Amino acid sequence: MGAGHGHGLPQGGTASYAHRRRMQAVLAIIVVVLAVEVVGAFWSGSLALLADAGHMLADGLGVALALLATTIATRPANTARTFGWQRAEILAALTNGVVVAGIGVFAIVGGIRRLSDPGEIETGIMLAVAIVGLVANAGALLLLRSGQRESLNVRGAYLEVLGDTLGSLAVVAAAVVIMATGWVRADALASMLIGVLILPRAWLLLREVLDVLLEATPKGVDLADVRRHIMEIPGVVDVHDLHAWTITSGVPVLSAHVVIADATEPGCGADSVLDGLHACLAGHFDIDHSTFQIEPEGHVEHEHAGHA
Repeated sequence: MGAGHGHGLPQGGTASYAHRRRMQAVLAIIVVVLAVEVVGAFWSGSLALLADAGHMLADGLGVALALLATTIATRPANTARTFGWQRAEILAALTNGVVVAGIGVFAIVGGIRRLSDPGEIETGIMLAVAIVGLVANAGALLLLRSGQRESLNVRGAYLEVLGDTLGSLAVVAAAVVIMATGWVRADALASMLIGVLILPRAWLLLREVLDVLLEATPKGVDLADVRRHIMEIPGVVDVHDLHAWTITSGVPVLSAHVVIADATEPGCGADSVLDGLHACLAGHFDIDHSTFQIEPEGHVEHEHAGHA
């Protein structure tokens, strides 16, 4: 029997797209502060400040990629790409995670090397630039705070800026320690701390991205619970080939083969199984796009014979 479809996939309306103006503002902040930190790092001789600048560079690249991906994701679906370009933001988030992980490794390795040869550091410049970076990062976090709950791509940018904010705090603390005690190795330790702060966040982002790319069941969707709700719909006698996955942030989809009793009305209408299925998913699981193959009893045996 025929397949039923839920609402179409959103076009031009991904969660990341809705926050693009804030991301543009964050990118502008990052570019300005990056320039200040690079100059300040070479002027002061601070590795921690340079590591923080490197993380800021990763932030800028990540946000730029996120903006590019959200623009690409608004392109409509066609016969060649039936789901459109919405996965572009997931690929951008993957790139973000890899870049941030690389910056974290650089900060740790560089800090270890600097421990044996700390060098001279202009702590006044180091402290002033770190404070500028801290204030700028705090503003960027406020801009991204709401969007990071709705979009994986925006969350990637948010986590990068959060890590850089913590890094700026570490640089400020190192500068104060050096000014108070003269112990210049605090700069190397701050660089290593920045790396330690970055790597776990990179891993969390990469894990979420891989879940999407490997089509894992979306978080918050329990397929056993979905099956139970479907089986409660009048006329449904069985459910098999039940799958749920994520196209992009905020776009979970589901498909299933639903077996109905022979006397049940499968098509459209207030009392039909098909309308009941879509209403069930949208109401209980917030899944607006679903596809069902409605089958009569005994049809599954023909399917198995066809695959034999």
